[in-house]
Amino acid sequence: MTIVNVVGVRIRELRKQQKLTQLELAAKCNVAGLDISRGTLAKIEAGVRQVLDTEVVQIAIALKVKESDLFPRRD
Repeated sequence: MTIVNVVGVRIRELRKQQKLTQLELAAKCNVAGLDISRGTLAKIEAGVRQVLDTEVVQIAIALKVKESDLFPRRD
């Protein structure tokens, strides 16, 4: 079974919708209390690195969205 980082794709989509660079989002995450670099954020968005539950919360705060918005929508 392959584990896929589905949250990373949504983070990228939401970041781009808000016209933020990875560096700008990383800075907002740092203000929200998550010590994350642009490189780590890039790995998350690319699906190379998994996202911890606590990181989901802080990234949602930085993007000003609900945590559930970071998960793919089911149609």
